[in-house]
Amino acid sequence: MLDYEISPTEAANLLQTNGARFVDVREAWEYATARIGGSVLMPMGDVPSRAHQELDPDERIVVLCHHGVRSMNVAVWLRNQGFENAQSLRGGIDAWASEVDPSVGRY
Repeated sequence: MLDYEISPTEAANLLQTNGARFVDVREAWEYATARIGGSVLMPMGDVPSRAHQELDPDERIVVLCHHGVRSMNVAVWLRNQGFENAQSLRGGIDAWASEVDPSVGRY
């Protein structure tokens, strides 16, 4: 079984190979401020009503937020719902911007 967290570098490798779906659980204003290209906006409050309709339980899912707290909560919830390949991006988009892609910006 995969770890509950994935490093920004490991996640970047998955993104380059289309090896995972990136689900951004921040609010719309945060997504508009800074985002990872190709990620899907699904605010944390919407996940329970959207996950089973929009996500495949068998796919690799990288959940991200600002610093990694909300995404960890969502990754744990998803795993409890049968999405065994869900992982939280360690450090969130803030870590992504500092370690992988500074053009994403920080807020």
